Amino acid sequence: MLFKILISTFLTYFLICCAALGAARNPVDLGRWSEAELAQIIAAAHQVEAPGERIVTISRQFLDTPYVADTLIGGPQTAEQLVIDLAGVDCFTFLDVVEALRRAADFADFPEQLRQVRYRDGRIAYENRHHFFSDWATGDAPLIDDVTAAVGQGRAQVVVKRLNLKSNGTQWLPGIPVTRREVTYIPASKIDRDLLSALQAGDYVGIYTDQAGLDVSHVGLIVKEKDRVMLRHASSLDSVRRVVDVDLLEYLQNKPGLMAYRVKQGS
Repeated sequence: MLFKILISTFLTYFLICCAALGAARNPVDLGRWSEAELAQIIAAAHQVEAPGERIVTISRQFLDTPYVADTLIGGPQTAEQLVIDLAGVDCFTFLDVVEALRRAADFADFPEQLRQVRYRDGRIAYENRHHFFSDWATGDAPLIDDVTAAVGQGRAQVVVKRLNLKSNGTQWLPGIPVTRREVTYIPASKIDRDLLSALQAGDYVGIYTDQAGLDVSHVGLIVKEKDRVMLRHASSLDSVRRVVDVDLLEYLQNKPGLMAYRVKQGS
């Protein structure tokens, strides 16, 4: 009995400490950059007219940035905060930050653009967060186009997903409703270098998963180097754990497929 009381007391103390640490987390960390340096990155990017090339230019600054998961603050029982963490990114927050910097008029505008990119209608709330890659291409007036079918050139397939619903009937994300959505992807077995040539630099891509309730298992963006199509992404592999470039076709080996999104011209 005494042992159980001691364990219970320890767990209670541990949870209180964790809650205190979570509450004390700073939602703003610019990492290795100063505000002035980020302002210069935004200004330099505005000299690049094509949205895709602008994405490549901005994302290049994040090469070798550490991979860090679970940096966002919010949940079913926790108030959502707008986190700006450039010291470490996961695959989704990497794209969030790059797209927000692309849209930003200047550094002062960056937080507002990140809010618009990360949340449906720009409303900061856990239930409004874009939890799924395909959330980017949905809504009343998305600035991102799903170009998977066009890139696939007749090889793409459409499946109906019930996002957030696991095969056992439970949810991946508590508090987030299940959403029925048609998802277009190109099977990896039908992808070759000729097909990948239809991708454009700066396209956002998702690695399609056939797992129930999910649309992708990973995301990144396209970089073109001479005759090679590269995936720039925040890798979670223990041997990497940073933002890197890898050959996309090689990365797709043993993966189910690919989804491709593209920023609308002029947006």
